[in-house]
Amino acid sequence: MIARCVASAMTLIACIVTHAEGPVQIPASLQAAEQSRIDAIARAMPSAVCVFVPGGGGGGSGMLISPDGFALTNFHVTSPAGTFMRCGLSDGNVYDAVIVGIDPVGDLAMIRLIGLDGKTKNDFPVATFGSSRTAQPGDWCMVIGNPFLLATNLQPTVTYGILSGVGRYQYPSGTLLEYGDCLQTDASINPGNSGGPIYDAEGKLLGIVGRCSFEKRGRVNVGVGYAISINQAENFLGVLRSGRIVDHATLGATVATDPDGGVRVTNILESSDAYRRGLRYGAEILEIDGRVVQTANDLQNVLATFPAGWRIPIRFRIDGNSRDTLVRLASVHGPDELLEKMAGALPPPPPREEPKPEDNEDNEGDDSDGEQESAPEDQEPDSPHGKSPIPKSVTDQLIERKGYANYHFNEREQDDFIAEVRNQYPAQESSESNEPTGWIIEGETADGDASPVMIRVTSGKMAMIVGERPVQIETKGELYEAVTRRSPVGMLAALDAWRRMLATGPKQFGETFYWGTMPLGGQRPLRDCVVGIDGEMETRWLSHPDSHALEAVEVFADRDEDPAELWLLRDGADAKAMPTFLDLRYGTESLLKVKVKSWKLVPESELDAENQ
Repeated sequence: MIARCVASAMTLIACIVTHAEGPVQIPASLQAAEQSRIDAIARAMPSAVCVFVPGGGGGGSGMLISPDGFALTNFHVTSPAGTFMRCGLSDGNVYDAVIVGIDPVGDLAMIRLIGLDGKTKNDFPVATFGSSRTAQPGDWCMVIGNPFLLATNLQPTVTYGILSGVGRYQYPSGTLLEYGDCLQTDASINPGNSGGPIYDAEGKLLGIVGRCSFEKRGRVNVGVGYAISINQAENFLGVLRSGRIVDHATLGATVATDPDGGVRVTNILESSDAYRRGLRYGAEILEIDGRVVQTANDLQNVLATFPAGWRIPIRFRIDGNSRDTLVRLASVHGPDELLEKMAGALPPPPPREEPKPEDNEDNEGDDSDGEQESAPEDQEPDSPHGKSPIPKSVTDQLIERKGYANYHFNEREQDDFIAEVRNQYPAQESSESNEPTGWIIEGETADGDASPVMIRVTSGKMAMIVGERPVQIETKGELYEAVTRRSPVGMLAALDAWRRMLATGPKQFGETFYWGTMPLGGQRPLRDCVVGIDGEMETRWLSHPDSHALEAVEVFADRDEDPAELWLLRDGADAKAMPTFLDLRYGTESLLKVKVKSWKLVPESELDAENQ
């Protein structure tokens, strides 16, 4: 609206200037509107990133999202570079950058810029997030980036336009580069703008520029460009920060738009969580994650914005009755399928720049074509396009491993997780020796007749007494069976995994990795999730993003069945407070809720002596 007023006013001013004598007085309101636009650009520009592939193999754009250098761009921008790229900011500096995580399906990538001294820089300018959910066609917007890699002076290009459409769906190439719920703009976007920011008129981030429609005979913009919505990107920030190669979600069902309106299920996998929650052939899906869906395109648009593994609320109608439930979303691809498709989509690595023959004294400097001499192998080039060895500051933050874009960042998140959880270990009396300790938990059932509950968890055996019913577990196989039977003993499986993680740490627990962030019980804020696989059982620990309090432990025995979920409920927000309730759930139902009265750490030698 502001920009429209400015445009009309400038036309009026031009007419006045033609006929008026003497200086023209521009109304203060118009000056304020113009200054608002200038200020918005000034706020937005410092966080825009010009990405260059070493060796001149291409580049693009990006935007900084955290003061310590994490930035977003496109997968198709980083893929020619691989693990290392160089990034210029409008401050005139070129920074080394390392790949962090990639989403090849949604065409997103996260990179991290490194300070000029090779150390972490914690004062990078960052973009202010807006909301693409509230954006409307006709809203003014601006794109800041590096079209045709013109920003050799590191000053990005600014283009202005409107949002031509919202909620667009762009079909993927195969199953990669799928743009769901994306933004369409007529702001000038050209090769090199990819990965860069699109802002609203106030300079708030609306999305990440991606695909564009070009004239068939050349790479010429025709006024139709697309941007990944910032709301989708926010869903993926946690999983990208994990350093993994992440996948998108599927409901495990196919749908079609009903001729009379609505979204009908046309097929569904019986192994899917949606099927376990009651979704069937012919059911009408009404809402996904609180968003109303009226067509099959609506449904795909919403699903395309979620990482695989998320648990989201869904509302559907079947046999005339509406149901609200939670559904765990499956992966679009199998474990190795995504890696294979991604490898097939990657361009060849950029060619290594061959050293030029030594020039004689008469030919020093630039050649007749204006190209500069290449820098020696051990010398950093002056141009951001130049080829150079990967700096040590980058290799110090790079660990290559199958399934990961960069395992270094996953390892770091694991270290942070175990440090936080150990710091929150309930403050109870324990032995000062280093011998293993067991847990003794006493309480009563929170529902019904308040039956007494006693739980013992040690490295050798576990026991639970609820009322008059004692149960003793000595093998992992018994825990596995308890979870598959949806037994109350599933509480022991979760407590044992928690105790062992605290005692051994991620590196000795089993195959452990930081998953990223996901909703807990379908609710935000998104929780940090660490996964540990020990034999046939998989455990997930979910922590609050702010307090870092451990809030739930989920144990999967069979991936096609509900896990045992142990929710750790506390009175108040103190992360170090002992859980007030232990709530064991399967699916959407609470099976056993225990009010905790005491929680003690006891040396296992004392527990063994008591049992003799």
